[in-house]
Amino acid sequence: MKEVRLMNGVVMPAIGFGVYQIPKEDTKRCVLDALEVGYRSIDTAAAYFNEREVGEAIRESGLPRESVFVTTKLWVQDYEYDDALRAVEKSLSELGLDTVDLVLLHKPYGNYYAAWRALERFYKEGRIRAIGVTSFSDERLQDLFLHNEEVKPAVNQIETHPFRQQQKSNEFLKAEGIVHETWSPFAEGQKGIFTNPVLVRIAQAHGKSVAAVILRWLNQRGVVVIPKSVRRERMAENLNILDYTLSPEEMGAIATLNEEKSPIYDENDLATVRGIGLHKIHD
Repeated sequence: MKEVRLMNGVVMPAIGFGVYQIPKEDTKRCVLDALEVGYRSIDTAAAYFNEREVGEAIRESGLPRESVFVTTKLWVQDYEYDDALRAVEKSLSELGLDTVDLVLLHKPYGNYYAAWRALERFYKEGRIRAIGVTSFSDERLQDLFLHNEEVKPAVNQIETHPFRQQQKSNEFLKAEGIVHETWSPFAEGQKGIFTNPVLVRIAQAHGKSVAAVILRWLNQRGVVVIPKSVRRERMAENLNILDYTLSPEEMGAIATLNEEKSPIYDENDLATVRGIGLHKIHD
């Protein structure tokens, strides 16, 4: 899977480059390296504080604007309608772009109905080519599109990796025509994922890294991936995953690793939800 077509016809690369946790001072170099290696999709967010550097890298790359798919995200603090309008304008300004390809609601907290209506406005004006969400459960996502019928979310970016495979969500999203995209495909290195015996055995059989096997497994399931790295050689390794295919037996072996529980944080923990929901990224 090299690309996916969103429900409105917009084409999105199936393998992108994420800049979460890349420091501002390293972001431009990393994005330039990623674009030179061959990535044509860059994922950032207002809450990552590196939108400006992403935009600078895209311009300095010399690539035509239309050849690079750019995603950013609106933070919970800005979910009131007028705040959302201002926040999207700020993201466009930071990126230095007239239009952005995909804007996502970053978390399912706060007044995301108002924020969604703001994204719909930019979408109708043609300044956002597609809109979607991040970390929405199936229930909250369904509730959102049932009560906001003008524009259905095109993407849901959710934590997906061998230990939390999101099988039911994958089926639901496919049935609804919504693209399943992953954040944290490597589970942030938790639970010894890079030394897991099942993954190591499959990686050795193909002469690939464990990371490449995880990304190929996701890709074969129809999940869009946006791995992050600050090392150029690792970027190339993460991008070049389409020259082999995992067998049904190998896909089945990886399926046995599923625990459907996040090793990163508990979405049902009240303190965690409160912390995320009230986190401010600006005054």
